Amino acid sequence: MERTVVRCAEGHVFSTASFPMQNLGPDRLGPGRLLRCPRCARLRHSVPVVLEKR
Repeated sequence: MERTVVRCAEGHVFSTASFPMQNLGPDRLGPGRLLRCPRCARLRHSVPVVLEKR
């Protein structure tokens, strides 16, 4: 199962097993989703983290 690294609106970074509706693409719904953050235990707007190659 592929995991996605995301950042919540509070700045917490965590990974999730599924990123709901990610196959619809950013053009249709935007990149963010509501997910329960494990750090603050609340539903937060979360976006995928873009990993930079150095």
